[in-house]
Amino acid sequence: MAFAFSGFEGFEKRLELHFFGDDPAMLQLGLRKLDFHCIQQTLQAVQCTVVSAVGNSYFDAYVLSESSLFVYPTKIIIKTCGTTQLLKSMTPLIFYAHTHLGLTLSSCRYTRGSFIFPLSQPFPHTSFNDEVTYIETTLPPNLCFRKASIMPSKSSSHAWHVFTATSDSHALYHQNYTMEICMTDLDPVLARNFFRRPGDGKSGDSAGREMTELTGIDGINPHALVCDFAFDPCGYSMNGMDGEWYSTIHVTPEEGYSYASFECVGSWSGDVDVVHVLRKVVQIFRPGTMSVSTTSLGNEVWRKVAGAVEPMGMKLRSCAMDQFPDSGSVVFQTFSPLRRKSGH
Repeated sequence: MAFAFSGFEGFEKRLELHFFGDDPAMLQLGLRKLDFHCIQQTLQAVQCTVVSAVGNSYFDAYVLSESSLFVYPTKIIIKTCGTTQLLKSMTPLIFYAHTHLGLTLSSCRYTRGSFIFPLSQPFPHTSFNDEVTYIETTLPPNLCFRKASIMPSKSSSHAWHVFTATSDSHALYHQNYTMEICMTDLDPVLARNFFRRPGDGKSGDSAGREMTELTGIDGINPHALVCDFAFDPCGYSMNGMDGEWYSTIHVTPEEGYSYASFECVGSWSGDVDVVHVLRKVVQIFRPGTMSVSTTSLGNEVWRKVAGAVEPMGMKLRSCAMDQFPDSGSVVFQTFSPLRRKSGH
């Protein structure tokens, strides 16, 4: 039986779980009170580990061996790449939240792009149908408002997969948005910045700090506290904390399947300068293809995206929109350069 070549899968799977509880005292720290042992057990099921961590008065941020984990009092966001089994985190997280903290799951959102190496993914990530079936059988029955959707682009190899479930179709209105950027075919010269020199003698943290400064990543949000890590021989992860908002970057720089992602949350009252962020991200990676997915209730932040990146030489190729219970609208836009890079 012949197997196709498979490099490292950069495209992440992302899971966001929201909880509620009756004890106001418990909700002050909530999920942040989970023992580190519980987090380790959850990540063991996913098949990744913590490599670095930082916290502030709002949330805790963990850099993982494959991407990131963010823990707030009533929500958890876990994002993993490679051949991790992200959805296997659901059962332990729901169990620990309920038995240790008295918290009940109220909503769930799962998103991902299209895998570069789909045949290398283990169950339940073997297909979107398998993922949806797995989530639906794992969710408690109170999350009865459910929707799964594959949002297309003009390219058959780029689609955005979304599943949401909530216990209340009229969830509280909030002014936050999530922006998820996926980039492939990175500029090879810029991608080289994410390779370590052999035998550099540095820790992952100090090599990561060097990459953050060298590439200008520290200029995306100069106010953020950055927790960064460089892998050996290549690869980079970063979590940024700015008050209650996080940002995160992950880079797989190997040519042939290079990939980078940037994600941030913000409020549309203007805490994050979306235009500045988008332009910096394009400048740092110069991707051959880029998708931007924005999720928000009543927020039209997606309208700023094309205007921000088109002056950087990127052209909007497709735009799809869909509505989801609890999450509001998801807008999926794809871009590629007006001119292909020389030598490609």
